[in-house]
Amino acid sequence: MIHSIYSNKDVFLRELVSNASDALDKLRLESLRDGNLEADTSDLHIAIEVDKEQRTLTVRDNGIGMSHDEVVQLIGTIANSGTAKFLQELKESKDAAASQDLIGQFGVGFYSSFMVADEVTLLTRRAGESQGTRWESSGEGTYSIAPADDAPQGTAVTLRLKPEDTEDALYDYASPRKVREIVKRYSDFITWPIRMAAEAPAKPAADSEEAGDDSAEEAAAPEVETVNSMKALWARSKDEVTDDEYHEFYKHISHDWSNPLETIRMQAEGTFEYQSLLFIPSRAPQDLYMRDHKRGVQLYVKRVFIMDDCEALMPEYLRFVKGVVDAADLSLNVSREALQQDRQIQLMRRRLVKKVLSTVKDTMSGAPERYTTFWKEFGPVLKEGLLGDFENREAILDLCSFATTRDAEEPTTLRQYVERMKEGQEHLYFMTGESRSMVESSPHMEAFREKGFEVLVLTDPIDELWVDAVPEFDGKPLRSIAKGQVDLDTDGEKDEETEAERERQKQDYADLLSWMTTTLSDSVKEVRLSSRLTTSPACIVGDTHDASPQLQNIYKAMGQELPEVKRILELNPTHPLVIGLRTAHGEREDDAGLAETAELLHGMALLAEGGELTDPARFIKLVAGRLEKTL
Repeated sequence: MIHSIYSNKDVFLRELVSNASDALDKLRLESLRDGNLEADTSDLHIAIEVDKEQRTLTVRDNGIGMSHDEVVQLIGTIANSGTAKFLQELKESKDAAASQDLIGQFGVGFYSSFMVADEVTLLTRRAGESQGTRWESSGEGTYSIAPADDAPQGTAVTLRLKPEDTEDALYDYASPRKVREIVKRYSDFITWPIRMAAEAPAKPAADSEEAGDDSAEEAAAPEVETVNSMKALWARSKDEVTDDEYHEFYKHISHDWSNPLETIRMQAEGTFEYQSLLFIPSRAPQDLYMRDHKRGVQLYVKRVFIMDDCEALMPEYLRFVKGVVDAADLSLNVSREALQQDRQIQLMRRRLVKKVLSTVKDTMSGAPERYTTFWKEFGPVLKEGLLGDFENREAILDLCSFATTRDAEEPTTLRQYVERMKEGQEHLYFMTGESRSMVESSPHMEAFREKGFEVLVLTDPIDELWVDAVPEFDGKPLRSIAKGQVDLDTDGEKDEETEAERERQKQDYADLLSWMTTTLSDSVKEVRLSSRLTTSPACIVGDTHDASPQLQNIYKAMGQELPEVKRILELNPTHPLVIGLRTAHGEREDDAGLAETAELLHGMALLAEGGELTDPARFIKLVAGRLEKTL
């Protein structure tokens, strides 16, 4: 399993150190919240111990530790029943990038140890508890677990290392020098001290012999040194930090495997000071749309970790943003509830949001390829902001890209659409639907296509919601081509002859429209003539402010039923079927078969827009009867 995920074996140490760092953060936070917690927080640190002779490597922390049940739940699950499920998910992943999403599951990072170890032992005791737990596994799908009376507070992971195999990129991880190299490369930014035995300077052979027992005594208790700088990246000058360091820090806090798409630094000084280091990922996690998806950035106060996923600092529609915010003036024991009301937090949130949006805008103009990646991964989520973030609505609209009938491949911004609008065009036209093909084949598109009007093709579920919340852009109203009346004649095309023709059609069809409105009253609120059809006989439209069928389905899927809305049936006055129906109605108004024809016409219009028939069996029966009479 692990070999299917990781290509660089060195990262096992980064994963273990990252877990240890998280454990220290959690203990510091728990001790602030619970003054009665019996835990030693006087010297929180991570220790790495290497035994070259026994070929073991231990990563030890004195953090929060785990209880017996937590070990079984967080570690043992993957080693036991979870293995088959995990491997199945991995196998079903379409590509390597998709499979990397699975790395974020807790425990998988710990299991990277088996890339370099034949056996792993975990010794842990949760802070405040007296009983420890020992867990052992050789990585073959089983494990042993037992109580441990000698376990100190925290967690120690000991690896019995495999032999070195440079051809397989399996290095000598029993070498202190190699371990130091990995720590400096991947974990230098960890805010807790990472300690190792100091490298003893080489001594001449004669000196070693003369030292005798004293030398042996010194070797038994080597000096300990801190091998990481512990400098928070967000507090260091931009010139002092490399892109690689930023990328490794992002991977540490996000549990992502890919490099971030954008790195965002921000520093505020004055009456309220804070520093932030934010990242926009290069791909969306699998749980981005799940209800229990964790969102928000890490909150620090004067370099002290306060909480993960601080939702008060980042709105729901920017839940993909990762990073840290370090404030100078907040309380160390501030609660999530208090943060929601804190004026300083609200001010920070406003500035952070504007900075993220401005970064995306800069990417849009300066790095179009990266913007395309961003929009593909996070566009639907960003559009959620159009519903609630009124302050930044215009900025969000400027960042949006939409499919359009102008080009099947190239999306457009609303500003580009406005610049291309026909002379005399007053509205930005759009249509929502489940897919592009469904929208493009809809009867509602016919007149727009014939007259050359560009239409935005909106197929994300969120589009059904925001189009009703956003009335206009740049002074131009947004108009659904599937709602209300449409008039596609620009000022130059409105002549007396056209108006006269429409008036004649209204008079000619007045009786038929009135009869059909009554006949179909259980299904529609009105039957009227259409100006949006050129080849289809009929279509279904909604009133301007009515909920669309797609929106009704969205609410239904969420367990909320909207009041039933009757829609409008529009007829194409130039279509032979409609002309024939008008003639037949004028000649034999009482013919029962005409009512069936009206019902079929309504059913055909429903099917043409991808809708569902109320009574499919009856519709099929009517169609079969009509076909039979033609034979």
